[in-house]
Amino acid sequence: MPRAVHLLALGIFAMVTSEFVVAGLMPQMAEGLGASIPEIGYLITAFALAMAFGGPVLTVAVMRLRPKTALLVLFAVFLAGNVLAATATTYGAMLAARIVTGVASQAFFGVALSLCAQLTRPELRGRAAAVALNGLMLGTLLGLPLSTLVGEHFGWRAAFWAISALAALAALCTAAGIPAVERSAEGGGLREELAVFKRRRLWLTLSTSTFVIGATFAAFSYLNPVLTGLTGFSTGAVPLLLIAYGAATVAGNWVVGRLADRHAVPVLLCGLALNALFLAGFALTAHLPVPAVAFTVGMGLVGVTMNPAMVTRVQRAGNARPLVNTIHSSCITLGIVIGSSAGGLAVDASGLRAPLWLGAALAVVGLLTLVPDLTRARRAPESAAASPERLSDAPGPIAASSRP
Repeated sequence: MPRAVHLLALGIFAMVTSEFVVAGLMPQMAEGLGASIPEIGYLITAFALAMAFGGPVLTVAVMRLRPKTALLVLFAVFLAGNVLAATATTYGAMLAARIVTGVASQAFFGVALSLCAQLTRPELRGRAAAVALNGLMLGTLLGLPLSTLVGEHFGWRAAFWAISALAALAALCTAAGIPAVERSAEGGGLREELAVFKRRRLWLTLSTSTFVIGATFAAFSYLNPVLTGLTGFSTGAVPLLLIAYGAATVAGNWVVGRLADRHAVPVLLCGLALNALFLAGFALTAHLPVPAVAFTVGMGLVGVTMNPAMVTRVQRAGNARPLVNTIHSSCITLGIVIGSSAGGLAVDASGLRAPLWLGAALAVVGLLTLVPDLTRARRAPESAAASPERLSDAPGPIAASSRP
């Protein structure tokens, strides 16, 4: 795997750590900015909405640049936003900082994943995406607890300064270690970039990703109160359980990355089915510590770890250019917003088991979005058998992967 792909993981790690930092420092930030806890919570929502809707706009703005240049521009925008956050003295300034960093983060994801595809052979794109997305998994496993630790000991501003230093380091590594390749030949101008979104199969593929992540975050967003309020764990035990969850995401991401290139749809089928079973089982046994721990780890193995398979499937339904990857990331972010907000409504209406049942239901809906691909895959061998004389003209797996 090219060294540049690992360097992209470092940049993604910095972006994801910035995304999560507010969740770990809500009380300190509320006191420092003279805001309420719910108002600090809105900063998380603002970041997500900025990613979902602002990221594609910034991607369009930089897509004519060489990938390396685009990444460095996005690092500069991200650093400006993060420094603004570290120096913010009012809630309004912090809100603006979170919007800027959210937009830059989403665009960075799109450009980075596109560059991964450009730096590797087509049959290794899923594995390359998994390596780059280790930054996402490690952001969950290490970024959140480390930034929280820094914030608790040195103040919440220090956490933002530490993330700024990490992003600056990642930018320097990008400048030194990523080759100055030309823009990908796939796609073209803005009109050609937008034309791919006329494909119904692409939108169906994007919807699968939304439901995969929505199912996971409907439950994960309320994991802390579920484990303390229903299972009976102490608040001190929850960080250890979250570390176990994060370790499971790293392991699952590695496995999915190895399978995504050849078996993207079967991997998603198994992942969604298992997640539905784990979430339903969790809902039924949330009052029992051992099953609760097992199902929490299971969620880690088959939830966000589907990302490499999702990326591979979307690139095959559309293309591997930055705009498609950024829109895909926006759909993933939309899944987070839908899952967490709907989960909150479910808690208010039916209690702490409700988001687990909601997550299971969203996973089942995600399974339904795979039906057309499964039907198409079943018909393909029948068509080949019916027309053996055309086999010599049929594209191989790699050539076919770029077709709608």
